[in-house]
Amino acid sequence: MSQEQQQANAQTQNKEDYVDLKVGKHDLFFKKPYQILYTLNDFLLGLWFLIGSICFYFEGAVKTWGVTLFVLGSFQLLIRPSIRLAHRIHLKKYYREEYEQKQE
Repeated sequence: MSQEQQQANAQTQNKEDYVDLKVGKHDLFFKKPYQILYTLNDFLLGLWFLIGSICFYFEGAVKTWGVTLFVLGSFQLLIRPSIRLAHRIHLKKYYREEYEQKQE
């Protein structure tokens, strides 16, 4: 699509429609850094739960470490949707700015 066609398209759509369409079309372009964060988070999450589970075989301080790792893993479960949300917010902001530039 040429620059003129894109600008005409941007002028005939409202901002939300334009941004939603662009986000869906270019989602993979921005996904790589977030995918890396998401994968790293999942790897660490699995590691904490595995080590924490092994620690439950022992008594005393080692068992306390196991509980601590379970708490850390549970916290990381909250990070997963946060990464996804940050990705979406970044995309929307980028395409809103692009829309506004094409309106000028």
